[in-house]
Amino acid sequence: MSLVNFVKTELKNLVSAPATEKYPDGPPTYKEVTRGHVVNDMDLCVLCGVCQMRCPTKAITVDKKVQTWSIRPFSCIQCRRCVDNCPKKSLSIAKEYTEPDVIKKQFDFELSEKQKAMLAEQARQAAERAALAAQRAASAASSAGAELGQYRDQLTAQRAASAASSGDPTGAGSTEDKKQ
Repeated sequence: MSLVNFVKTELKNLVSAPATEKYPDGPPTYKEVTRGHVVNDMDLCVLCGVCQMRCPTKAITVDKKVQTWSIRPFSCIQCRRCVDNCPKKSLSIAKEYTEPDVIKKQFDFELSEKQKAMLAEQARQAAERAALAAQRAASAASSAGAELGQYRDQLTAQRAASAASSGDPTGAGSTEDKKQ
């Protein structure tokens, strides 16, 4: 019985299409759910660091001073946490796998000139808003101080008028005025 099954399987394999891909002869085809490696579009990235905080293996490093984003692909487990939590959606997972190598590499990405200019403009605008807010606070404090000074002058004038009407030459007023 086993010889019959063997011959049947062999004949079927001879006339049917191959079950495997012709990978070396053509490009590999990846399924939709394939998780290859993390890619960052630096034109969208603002170096917020959320991906670094969410990465369970700490494979991602964000350096705001140097303005670089780096990943250690052999530490990455392709869990998609960084991709799902990125507020600017600059991260994605490519379908291609990382090429094997004998040494562990770290891929560094620098901000593009366009992104650097945009971040500099945002910093300039934030500085202008802070200066404007400080100026408004100073003017509000000075106007509040002026109003307080006017109130004191009015209060002193009222006390002097009440002292003059009561006949008190010192302007101290009666004991009832002092209690109030």
